[in-house]
Amino acid sequence: MAEATLNLPSLLLFLGIAFFTIRYFFFGSSSSSNRRRQPVVDPAQVDHVAQMFPQLSRRDIQWDLQRNGGSVQATTERVLSGRGLEVPLQPPPSSAPASTFSSPPKPSHPDLITRYNLKSKLSAPPTPIEEDKAGAPKAQAWSQNKLERQALLQKRREEMVLNARRKMEEKEREKK
Repeated sequence: MAEATLNLPSLLLFLGIAFFTIRYFFFGSSSSSNRRRQPVVDPAQVDHVAQMFPQLSRRDIQWDLQRNGGSVQATTERVLSGRGLEVPLQPPPSSAPASTFSSPPKPSHPDLITRYNLKSKLSAPPTPIEEDKAGAPKAQAWSQNKLERQALLQKRREEMVLNARRKMEEKEREKK
């Protein structure tokens, strides 16, 4: 009969299989339970999305952030694309009050008019938008100077905030 010998490659293969088998049976259950556990959502992320979209409930925002791994960008994209957020299943009512958010915190920033100090410009009549020959709004050239670019962007931001406020006030007047 032939003598059975164990060569080095087969010994290494046996040790590798034994290592992974022991690791799977003894350490596999704890690492797989960590993967199944839902990540904890940072309340600052929920606040950030709630400030952008106050019409959404904090619970729905938290559910969506938990679903997508805490990505504020993915939640924002889902809302802006018009798909809306998925509503979590309603848990059965319990006898103990389980309220994680007793009252929504006050926003740290006031409205945009106050934030950008635009009260004086709100009462002024809107500035007309320059148009080219085709009737489209005239685009201003992008300056190479950083200060000019900053002033131009600030002016655009102020115009957008003021126009949005005026439109909102017109809608409110039409409702009355």
